[in-house]
Amino acid sequence: MQYESERIEYKSQMIDDIYKEVIAFANTEGGVIYIGIDDQGNPTGIENIDETYTRLTNGVRDAIAPDVTMFVRYVLRENKFIQIEVGEGSYKPYYLKAKGIKPSGVYVRQGASCAQASPDQIRQMIKDSDGDVFEEMRTVEQGLTFQEAEEAFARYHVNFTEDKYIALGLRNIHDDQYTNLALILSDQCKHTTKIAVFGDDANTVFKDAKEFGGSVFKQLEESYAYLSLCNRTTAIFKGLERIEKSDYPEEALREALLNALVHRDYSYSGSIIINVNNSCMEFISIGGLLPGLSAEDIRSGISQPRNRRLAEIFHRLKLIESYGTGIRKIFALYKGCAVQPKIDVTQNTFKMILPNRNADMPEQEALTVAAEKPSTEITSQMKIVLDYLAEYQEMTEEELQELLNIKKTRAYLLARQMSENGLIDIIGRGAEKKYKLK
Repeated sequence: MQYESERIEYKSQMIDDIYKEVIAFANTEGGVIYIGIDDQGNPTGIENIDETYTRLTNGVRDAIAPDVTMFVRYVLRENKFIQIEVGEGSYKPYYLKAKGIKPSGVYVRQGASCAQASPDQIRQMIKDSDGDVFEEMRTVEQGLTFQEAEEAFARYHVNFTEDKYIALGLRNIHDDQYTNLALILSDQCKHTTKIAVFGDDANTVFKDAKEFGGSVFKQLEESYAYLSLCNRTTAIFKGLERIEKSDYPEEALREALLNALVHRDYSYSGSIIINVNNSCMEFISIGGLLPGLSAEDIRSGISQPRNRRLAEIFHRLKLIESYGTGIRKIFALYKGCAVQPKIDVTQNTFKMILPNRNADMPEQEALTVAAEKPSTEITSQMKIVLDYLAEYQEMTEEELQELLNIKKTRAYLLARQMSENGLIDIIGRGAEKKYKLK
């Protein structure tokens, strides 16, 4: 008998660790496992070979995912020991079902023993098996929840049940594992959107900053609400006529934010960056244009989505109309303005710059110009909230939405205004956030 090596493993008896050995060989270059032979290569035999054989074949089928049985062959030798021939698998990583796709469940062959795979090894195996389309690859993080996604789908009257996950691209058809697309939509999404507000056009005088995380739907709602607070309204008087104009068209803010969220390269861990100053807003997303496209192509409405399935979901929810229309809409909204939006592209970034329409207002027109201040008037909606809090002492964000029958963004803006006016206190963040009377 040969000694144990990268391709040979001996086991004197059948133990559960045998499944780790099968996984290790399937994840590497294959090998042979002998049951009924000790570490020195001496035959020890198996007491109940029929029972062991049945337990072994059932266990390999039931304990390992994806299905590895097509790469495993069993040979009974001299009615004393079992030879397990394991071929290199074609859909790595193979793992213990009870542990999942993580180091404690994935094993590789190192020398004459099996060892837990590192996170980098697991990611590389996934990439080699699933291809280079990031959103379709299996995610290492499998403990996902979808509270925000469920609320978003319900808000737009689209079915979001587990039986739809494979069709939507959230689960892998081969082993029913969550994909990176599922991670992006989940409450555990690790990517964030950062918004910084500056007091000068060079972005050197820092005034405020926010970072929004969680599901991409949550980031969309909260980022847009914050940008809306930064979008001041300027008024001028021509004779007796008062003319109001916001710094940025609301629809342009929405389209620029959606473009950054839908088309960024999620294979990088960096955040979407939005810089706000007195002259413009800059939406900077990671990932340059796909090969063959230019900034002029994008402006003309030509689009090749990097995240096709994510774009399809946003289209299904009617958050975007169709590929390429958002950028054209932004330029149309600035028609006739002295300063036009601008697209800057580098190898690894895409930047959409929206100019402040009120930044360079001609003096002859600006008879009276003032940024709108938050109104101190108590509106009918505010009165309803105050009456509720007077009776029940506190309320959640969800209760506020239900009470007034408004969406999350409107609830956020209303609560922010009431807080700034000294009417209520906002306590906590996220799901723990509550509103109380001052």
